[in-house]
This record gives sequence, structure tokens and C-alpha cells, in this order.
Amino acid sequence: MSKESKCKVKICGTTSIQDACFAADAGADFSGVLVDVASSERSLTTKKAAKIASASPIPTVLLLYNRTTSDIQTTISIIQPFALQLLGQETPQQVEVLKKVITCQIWKSVYLPAGSPENVDMTSVREQMQAYRDAGADFLLFDSVDISVDPPRYGGTGKTCDWNVAAELISDSPLPVFFAGGIRPDNVRAAIETIAPYGIDLCSGVEASKGVKDKGKLERLMEQVNCSDYFG
Repeated sequence: MSKESKCKVKICGTTSIQDACFAADAGADFSGVLVDVASSERSLTTKKAAKIASASPIPTVLLLYNRTTSDIQTTISIIQPFALQLLGQETPQQVEVLKKVITCQIWKSVYLPAGSPENVDMTSVREQMQAYRDAGADFLLFDSVDISVDPPRYGGTGKTCDWNVAAELISDSPLPVFFAGGIRPDNVRAAIETIAPYGIDLCSGVEASKGVKDKGKLERLMEQVNCSDYFG
């Protein structure tokens, strides 16, 4: 299967140059680094993230959570990522401003509740998707929010949302969508064939321990991605 025809893969929560290289060697398309995200065990300082980004063989996506526009500009100027992923409750208005003042791509996370589909307000999610597209976002990412904990955990939950709900929303999306939440080597092929996203995004599913990637799991993941029937 050619590189262009496969589902794209972003390996998130990268905490070392070695792990960025593992992801690249396995055939992943993007490496994600989190900076100053208090809720994540995989969060890095700006300085460490910049070192990883400069050495990574594949494009780096910088993940930030509820930061001011000026803070975002400063962090981007140091790390110089391929893309900025906004993880929090950043508004379409902030995305619109950022689009005018930064040159990298803007990806926006949209959250679906882990587990049962009756919790999903489909109209609200569709309105969010359109609003971020209108504001200038380049990609969307569907991830799960775990509302069983206090405070709720946005992303990095290791839990899946309802795939049929995700598939319906992705089929209607005004932008290409990466799908995250509970993806592992043993379910990635089914996820791709059920949901048909532009790309998949995962972290804990290819780790040996929190923040440390497992080379074997990465290789098994990419084998499954490459043999999937992809219609995204």
C-alpha cells in the first residue's frame, strides 16, 4: 500500500528523540509533543520539546492546552512545529486570531464522551466542527473525554468513544479528521475500517510505560494500518 493511500498516523506523547525516531522508523507520519499540560504525565518543558522537534525525522505537532494567544506565539517561535494542536476549550475566535499570526497548521481537538453514545450532542459537535473550520483550522481531532473522573480528563484517556457515532460525524465533517481514544495495535485496523478517518492518533496504546514508547508495539501498529482496507 502506498504512503499516500494509507490512513495517516500521529504518535502522540513523545518524550524523547529516541521515541520520535522509533515512530518514524515504524512508518508514522507525525510525532506529537505536549508542552506545559498539567494534566498529562507526558508533558514537557518548551526547551525539551524544542530539542525533540529539531531532531525528529517526521513533522512535529505541538500540543497546548488553554493558553493565551501571546503564549502560543512565543512557544511556537521556539519549537517551530509543523502544526499546533489546541487541546482545550479554545474558541473559534481564538483560532481565527491565531490563523493570522502564526504560519504553522492549526489542528483542533473536539471531544466525544468515552463510552455510551446517549451522552453525545450531535448537533453541538457538528456546530463546533463547522465553527472551527470557518475560523481557519486545518484539521480536527476527535478524542475521548473521561467524565467519570473529577475533573474530567480531556484526551490521553486510553478509553474509546462510540465508533459508530464517530463514523457518522466524520462522514459529515467539513475538515479532515484524526481519530484518537483507546487505539491500540489490536484494534487499529477495525477502527480505521469502521470509522474511516483521515488519520489515527494514539499514545498509550504503543507505550512500554507512561511516556516511553514500545518499538515492537509501534511496528505492530503500522503493520495493521498498512494492511487495513482504508477508505478515508
